[in-house]
Amino acid sequence: MRTTIRLNERLLRHAKEYAARNGRTLTSLMEDALRQFLAHRPLPRGTDRFDFPTFRGTGLRPGVDLDDSAELLDLMESPR
Repeated sequence: MRTTIRLNERLLRHAKEYAARNGRTLTSLMEDALRQFLAHRPLPRGTDRFDFPTFRGTGLRPGVDLDDSAELLDLMESPR
């Protein structure tokens, strides 16, 4: 997709030089920079970070199908 952006002349010059030194296109450099920025953006204010607990084990029980949500619910609610 094509788009137009306005950049500071000095910033654009540095970006072009960096891309050329590293055998890259300006487009690929900007795409990677934007992906990295979006992947590491801070959480919005008031948002708590949640870490899912993990447990050691031997994997799934035989016959468990993670794609069958009804069966998973039955298994979770049934007595062991």
